[in-house]
Amino acid sequence: MFKKRVTLKILLLLLVSDILETAIHFFFKKGALSQAEFSVVDLPSAVIFLRAVFSSPFLWAGLLTVAVVFVIWSTILSKIDLSVAVPIASFSYILVPVVSVIFLHEQISALRWAGILLILIGVILVSLSSKERITQNK
Repeated sequence: MFKKRVTLKILLLLLVSDILETAIHFFFKKGALSQAEFSVVDLPSAVIFLRAVFSSPFLWAGLLTVAVVFVIWSTILSKIDLSVAVPIASFSYILVPVVSVIFLHEQISALRWAGILLILIGVILVSLSSKERITQNK
């Protein structure tokens, strides 16, 4: 059976995917913030809101980035197990709050940072379990 190892190339693709995933969230947030004065409570308001959002360059940058991430993610999934790829790709859970603090000036509580740290520990454990399984299969 073909052994799906997490190589340096795959780790780099996962890192790029996470960075781009973070960019997607940032672009969509900036696109939505630029239309903050609109309220979607009825159909005419929704149409106005959607027209304004779709005119945002941030939305289009986000959609383009989604397409790039799709190609990268498909490549990753063809090389490693889904049960390994998704937890490793959880670094965006760390990157998004960092970007939110730096560029959107959001406040992150100590409790939320503790949760983010637990996610990071989980990512490390999943990565180590992948190496352990490969060693046992040799």
